[in-house]
Amino acid sequence: MRLFQKQYHNHSQGFFQKLRALLICFSLGLVIAGCSTHKPSQIALNPMVPQVEAQTHQYTALAIQTLDTRSANYIVRFNNKDDAAKLVSPSEPPRKQLHAVFESGFTRAGYKITPNANRHIKFELQQLLTDVDESLFSFVAKHQIVIRAVADNDNKQLIKTFSAKGKLEGPLKADFATLELDMNKLLLQITSDIINDDEINQFFK
Repeated sequence: MRLFQKQYHNHSQGFFQKLRALLICFSLGLVIAGCSTHKPSQIALNPMVPQVEAQTHQYTALAIQTLDTRSANYIVRFNNKDDAAKLVSPSEPPRKQLHAVFESGFTRAGYKITPNANRHIKFELQQLLTDVDESLFSFVAKHQIVIRAVADNDNKQLIKTFSAKGKLEGPLKADFATLELDMNKLLLQITSDIINDDEINQFFK
């Protein structure tokens, strides 16, 4: 009888040790899952200067101004059916980033960028937004960018609006790095369309 009680006691200890180990692993799994689903508070855009075709060989003087006319600063909106949408702001001002792209791009096109030039172009960032809808096993992200260009050459004026749309679908939850990459591609597309636009460049000749 004593031998039976001792063996039973040993089996009981082993069971509780295994149970404790399983509970620890389960708790760690919840912590890891919580960290993996945590989203940062800001998203980082990094618009690159597109490939530019030479438009003028005379180093035409050009003044560039870039404005952000959007009504809100956020650039990503995670839509929740029952709760308020989660809004994510950019880590750097998009106006400043786009201005740097336009200055570099038009310089590569052959223009001399100077604030006192008679030829002037103003860019208005009217929309820069990614709408994200997530379900249990997938997400859909829709991007839209709208930039208005107002060009002045002496007493003449040219106004054009450029827009670009994109759609991204994937499994599970939307990853910030993937969203950033897709948005940067769309920014590259629209800035390339603007800088290489035949009508704008002919207007300044």
